[in-house]
Amino acid sequence: MTSHVHGSSCLINQALNHTSSKEALTSGRCGFSITCTRKRLQLRSIGRVAHHRKTIAVRSVLTGDLEENEREKQTSPKVASGWEKWVVKVERGVNVLLTDSVIFLLDNLYADRHYARFYVLETIARVPYFAFVSVLHMYESFGWWRRADYLKVHFAESWNELHHLLVMEALGGDKRWFDRFLAQHIAVAYFFLAALMYTISPRMAYHFSECVERHAYSTYDKFIKQHGAELKKLPAPAVAVEYYTKGDLYMFDEFQTNQVPNSRRPKVGMEHMHNINNNLYDVFINIRDDEGEHCKTMLACQTPGRLTSPHAITENNGNDVENRALHPAECMGILDCIITSSSSASRAQKQNSLKESGKK
Repeated sequence: MTSHVHGSSCLINQALNHTSSKEALTSGRCGFSITCTRKRLQLRSIGRVAHHRKTIAVRSVLTGDLEENEREKQTSPKVASGWEKWVVKVERGVNVLLTDSVIFLLDNLYADRHYARFYVLETIARVPYFAFVSVLHMYESFGWWRRADYLKVHFAESWNELHHLLVMEALGGDKRWFDRFLAQHIAVAYFFLAALMYTISPRMAYHFSECVERHAYSTYDKFIKQHGAELKKLPAPAVAVEYYTKGDLYMFDEFQTNQVPNSRRPKVGMEHMHNINNNLYDVFINIRDDEGEHCKTMLACQTPGRLTSPHAITENNGNDVENRALHPAECMGILDCIITSSSSASRAQKQNSLKESGKK
């Protein structure tokens, strides 16, 4: 992979050098004309763009097929007003700082204790989904918000992270009292932080959770590459086999908003002569891929109204009956909720008006 990138870079550099020499001959004819200077700058910028695109594609492969996320980020609608751009930059800067602080702590405490690190990581990773659901239920109580999709997807995400945690407990990640103490207290603090953040700016909370999930993905991916041969010799915990092969697969599909239901069915082990060899390698592959799906879902949530339950359309032959009956009420943050608060009848009337205008 590295040699491929290096080779691509060499080709680009050769093209640039060839172009530069060509331009040197041309510049001798036209001197220091503005036309030649513009051509030179354009050609160099094209080379930089091509190299940048190649780097993104390679990085996506190295991180495990998250290229779709990169593409979605590039095609996502841009914020119009200048002050909003600065708000987004501040939000993301704070999120990266918080994430890096936790990563620094875990790197120093759990350099050689992988299962304990994963236990702490999974205890923390499921907390924001509790916080999101709690805030959304509060909004429902006030009549500010009503969308079944978000509740279903976030609960399914917490259900998936719960089983990741059960796997780490089965592997002995919670043996030490200190590890349990640290994970549980970070989780409590994280819950209130995530709830407050989600109340003020759901976009910021979703991006923070995306940062956490990206770190989880890269951590598992690195671990698999370093210990793959050893993991293939170890048996899979019963809870992992049960969850991925016999568990509630409806819930398993629900949190994967970029997947069609029933399209992803992880395997734990390989079947040889009717003997199933359940190994730990497959378990960590599945957990890593789960984190990638969480990351994609959190990215989708950052665009208001974009999240849809994977089962919402397929179960009703293309008609989202459940959400139509609920007359969706959405708001982004408590201030927006107060301003846009309306009754169920008003929301239904507005929705019908939009449908009529759409038909015209």
